[in-house]
Amino acid sequence: MNGLWIIITYYGLQIIAVIVFILLGVLIYDKRFKGRQGEKVPAGFEKTDEINIDPVTNEKTRVYYNPLTGERFYKKEK
Repeated sequence: MNGLWIIITYYGLQIIAVIVFILLGVLIYDKRFKGRQGEKVPAGFEKTDEINIDPVTNEKTRVYYNPLTGERFYKKEK
């Protein structure tokens, strides 16, 4: 009985750890991507010649660059 409890605890903790890592990954990825796009370009960002075109929706996204921090900002063009 004691051996069975150890096995259940071992695999249970692994399953919980995997679920926690997946949730953290999804939450961090979503915040990181969504925080870098919008309608209003923040101060300090410069317009670049880089444009991404979504092949499915044909939406154009312009890339802006901040030379002080190295950050990139994505703005959808109409």
